[in-house]
Amino acid sequence: MSKIFHHPVQIYYEDTDHSGVVYHPNFLKYFERAREHVLGSDKLAQLWNDYGLGFAVYKANMTFQDGVEFAEICDIRTSFELDGKYKTLWRQEVWQKGASRPAVIGDIEMVCLDKEKRLHPLPEDVLKAMLAG
Repeated sequence: MSKIFHHPVQIYYEDTDHSGVVYHPNFLKYFERAREHVLGSDKLAQLWNDYGLGFAVYKANMTFQDGVEFAEICDIRTSFELDGKYKTLWRQEVWQKGASRPAVIGDIEMVCLDKEKRLHPLPEDVLKAMLAG
């Protein structure tokens, strides 16, 4: 498993439902942003431009343990591991300030695809860069 990467997320009014709690699909957006920060948008663009490769979500599972509310600033904690040549497994957790457990847990499986949407092994140098953080 990789080291744990941290990404702060501010909860805006637009993220919430009528009760002021984050509308559940928005956690997928927060997870996506946090994963992007693991490698960096410049590296993701380089992966596409130099190799013709990108990532796609293959499977997503979320467990909701506590509600996250408007105006909170949460820490998205992200770690990952390689699962074969094509797939990475991501564990992402939403932590509220002072909490003893994550409010939301996401288990995301990503696959590496070429421009024709075929599975492609993750290049070794890209994996090394991801692990280096």
